[in-house]
Amino acid sequence: MGKMRKMKSEDIFTEFVRENKENFYRLAYSYVKNSEDALDIVQDSIHKAIISIDSLQDLKMIKSWFYRIVVNTSLDFLRKQKRVSIVDSETMELISSGKEDHYENLDLERALEQLPPEYRSIIVLRYFEDMKIEEVADVLGGNVSTIKTRLYKALKLLRIEIKDEIIEGVK
Repeated sequence: MGKMRKMKSEDIFTEFVRENKENFYRLAYSYVKNSEDALDIVQDSIHKAIISIDSLQDLKMIKSWFYRIVVNTSLDFLRKQKRVSIVDSETMELISSGKEDHYENLDLERALEQLPPEYRSIIVLRYFEDMKIEEVADVLGGNVSTIKTRLYKALKLLRIEIKDEIIEGVK
C-alpha cells in the first residue's frame, strides 16, 4: 500500500513539474537574475522534492510545498553567493566608470532587487505568480496577517524606491 502511494505521489509530482516548469524557472530567475543559475535552482529543487516526497502529507498542498522548496533553494543560493562575491563585475564596472544611466534605473526589476528577500518573495509570488495571499502564506510559512502586513510594507518600499529613482533621474 505504501509503495502504491509513493508511485502515485511521484507521478503526480512529475506531472505537476511538467505543467509548471516555466513558473518555477521564472520564480528562481526573479531571485538570481541568471538563466543558468535559475535552471540549477529548479533542478536542485526537483531533486530535493523527490527525496522528500514522502513528507508531503496532502497532495493538494503540492503547489505551496514545491514553491516553498524553490524559494528556499533560491535564498540558499543567494546566501552562498554573498559569501563568494560581494560585488559582481557589472556593479564594479558601474562604480568605476563614475557615470550612471538614470533611465535604466527607472525599472521595477531594479526596484525589486533593492527589497529585502522576504519582501521580494511576497511581491513575486503575489503579483508575478498570481497567488492568493493564503497561498503566499503557505509557501513562505507565515500567517495571512503577517504576509498582508509585509505585502503592504513591500509595496510602500517599492513606491519610495521608484520615487527616489525618478527624483534622481530629474537632477
